[in-house]
Amino acid sequence: MRRARGKTPRIILYGTRGCAHCRRLREWLQARGLAFRELDVERDRRAAREFQRLGARGVPVLLVGDRRIDGFDPRRLKQLLG
Repeated sequence: MRRARGKTPRIILYGTRGCAHCRRLREWLQARGLAFRELDVERDRRAAREFQRLGARGVPVLLVGDRRIDGFDPRRLKQLLG
């Protein structure tokens, strides 16, 4: 995926409050100063419906532009986000 100079693709994190992998992913994104939207699939019905439409089986699920990463995968995150 190509990025325009200086532009970060839209990032959406589907997760839950009690998920350790979600917390690690959130911290990873914050440590890099990346803006993201976080949706709690346990507390937000709309987020839960979107999560189901994605066919996701577990959290976290991260959408980076039109790309999807299931789980916390730092190596793949670095490839997509630098």
